[in-house]
Amino acid sequence: MPETTMSSTGEVEATRNAARALVADLDPNTTDRVVFLREQFDRGLAWVHYPVGMGGRDADPSLQVVVNQELALLGAPDNAPHRNVIGLGMAAPTLLRVGTPEQQRRWLRPLWTGEDIWCQLFSEPDAGSDLASLATRAVRDGGDWVVNGQKVWTSLAHDARWALLVARTDPDVPKHQGLTYFVCDMQAKGVDVRSLRQLTGESEFSEVFLEDVRIPDEYRVGDVGDGWRVTQTTLMNERMAIGGAADQRESGQLAHLLDLWRTRPQVRHAGAHDRLLQLWVTAEAVRLTGVRLRQRLASGQPGPEASGLKLAQAELDQAATSLELELLGGDGLLYDDWTDRRPDLDAARTRLAGYRYLRARANSIEGGTSEIMRNIIAERVLGMPAEPRADVGIPWRDVPR
Repeated sequence: MPETTMSSTGEVEATRNAARALVADLDPNTTDRVVFLREQFDRGLAWVHYPVGMGGRDADPSLQVVVNQELALLGAPDNAPHRNVIGLGMAAPTLLRVGTPEQQRRWLRPLWTGEDIWCQLFSEPDAGSDLASLATRAVRDGGDWVVNGQKVWTSLAHDARWALLVARTDPDVPKHQGLTYFVCDMQAKGVDVRSLRQLTGESEFSEVFLEDVRIPDEYRVGDVGDGWRVTQTTLMNERMAIGGAADQRESGQLAHLLDLWRTRPQVRHAGAHDRLLQLWVTAEAVRLTGVRLRQRLASGQPGPEASGLKLAQAELDQAATSLELELLGGDGLLYDDWTDRRPDLDAARTRLAGYRYLRARANSIEGGTSEIMRNIIAERVLGMPAEPRADVGIPWRDVPR
């Protein structure tokens, strides 16, 4: 975040005083956690850069650091952001940018407090990297939409109360034009969540079957047929959430590697030292780029540069976990069994190196593959010619599958 200037000293102090007043009025030691978080939202101390009434106070985003530091110092609870990454990192900014005031009032507060967990119903068995080719249909029926289809790789579906859903509402136009964006009630009749087992052995995500699921039209986000534009808003924020999460130096996967290097000198060797230094420099470059892009996010919309950040973070995580495993030697083969278990999000930092190494393999797939990120960078950042596409201008129903 940008450094505080002398001209903003008063604003910083006012923000700090607002955080202190919150704790003075609601003692964290005696106040229910959710009650405290609701009041924090209502006082505009959830996202200070959000509008008044939506968890913010139309303030500079750098002031959120002031709030967080002050509340942590005073022993206040946080909203466990690691438990609702899709809600906080993707749903909230999408609703803020595209949603109606009614939708924002309905969903933002319980989303921020963690009372409502969110998931993302985007990918399908035949529509992953080419998301616009998705086949899930939504058909208008009076004041509702009736949805049928299958989604896959849905993280947190087993816990989610709400989902971001993109479905095809017009098969007679080219694939990008016939999509509409919805919020889906994961407790609605016809929603079937089935666990998937991944490389680590655990079931972090699921496949979701939608059979005659009714979604009220007031849950539609954006105009009918404008779903691809809304989807891009979510995807850009998703890449920021994945790639730009580190806000402290030596955090994330690099923290484990550095801890190993400092506490077990017997694993060190000269070649590894050079590689470690290179990773440290790369991590700083990624972190500072994330700071800059989060400022853009707070002021509106992250650009395609977020794809570069997500790509770099994936490669950094995989390189860091690989070096950690190499330094551990035989100890790196130790592995705690997570077979058929849902992930314990609070235990992420205590997992063994073998688990982190396997989990990091997904970093170059989730949130858009590294290959797709390179295409976006080439076309939208560097201005290179797009790859030839045979389905441009063809109605979706006529595209061979």
